[in-house]
Amino acid sequence: MSASFLLPALVLLCVLGALRARLDVYSAFVRGAKEGLLTLVGMAPYLAAILTAVALLRETGALMRLEGLLAPLLAAMGLPGEAAPVVILRPLSGSAALAAVSDVLSTAGADSRAGRLCCVISGASETVFFTGSLYLGTAGVTRSRYAVPVALLSYLAGVIAAAGLV
Repeated sequence: MSASFLLPALVLLCVLGALRARLDVYSAFVRGAKEGLLTLVGMAPYLAAILTAVALLRETGALMRLEGLLAPLLAAMGLPGEAAPVVILRPLSGSAALAAVSDVLSTAGADSRAGRLCCVISGASETVFFTGSLYLGTAGVTRSRYAVPVALLSYLAGVIAAAGLV
């Protein structure tokens, strides 16, 4: 069986199982879709806030100043200067980090250490603030306690490991 038939086969299996159990499949689907849309509406303000923060960082030049401040620390960790935007942006936004990776690949090259390192950091890490604000905010968590600091610490450990391995 081809992989393209996997999802339709799974949906058909669920529908047949629900019909066998004498469930109203259409009503269940509509109820689930409604709950999904309500979740999306709840997530929208948090999504707008984090995307606005990333845009402000880039457009005001604060990101470039932050890169300059962190350059000595990154160099001490064994990271090339070209990787600074990716290291800074990845915890905030995946799309901004991907744009930074693209910039590094076009300037330093895909086979360069900076290019490989940026790809590893971007591919092997999570957008801490983005997912944290989105999921914790949507769930109504107002005090995250240790979630964000521990996530940032694990991100830093991943960056250090990438610097040592790539």
